[in-house]
Amino acid sequence: MANPSLPHITHINISDGGVPKLPIPEAHITPNGLIGDRQRNLKYHGGPDRAVCLWSGDIIQTLQTEGHPIAPGSTGENITVSGLPWEQLGPNTQLQLGDNVRLLITDYAPPCRNIGKFFSDRRYSRINQAHHPGTSRLYARVLVPGIVSLGNNVSML
Repeated sequence: MANPSLPHITHINISDGGVPKLPIPEAHITPNGLIGDRQRNLKYHGGPDRAVCLWSGDIIQTLQTEGHPIAPGSTGENITVSGLPWEQLGPNTQLQLGDNVRLLITDYAPPCRNIGKFFSDRRYSRINQAHHPGTSRLYARVLVPGIVSLGNNVSML
């Protein structure tokens, strides 16, 4: 059983393309991403180096406090994590999700206009790594596939 005082998965989100992605209790993560999840524009989303999109539940709470109508999954992230020092994460960081899944962060996920409606001023650049370091969503490659569930612990390796 996961320890909720440690960094952990708070939401798992998928969609048939587009945002918001909707919550599910567990997911099978493959080298191509989460089973049941699809991206509409494969030029900018998906593929082995962008198989999983991660984001911080703590940052989502901060944005809500700022007045943004944002929620887990609304910006297209697959895995929402709480309790990690998000500003310390970046390319080449490895994460362990639950007992089996291992990811390698490959890049910062640039925000696009499709998520503008989830920001009170439609300024989705609020989560752009260049403008607000430490707030960006992250793309990851799957090093070890497996199943993740809500509440699974997450650790930096």
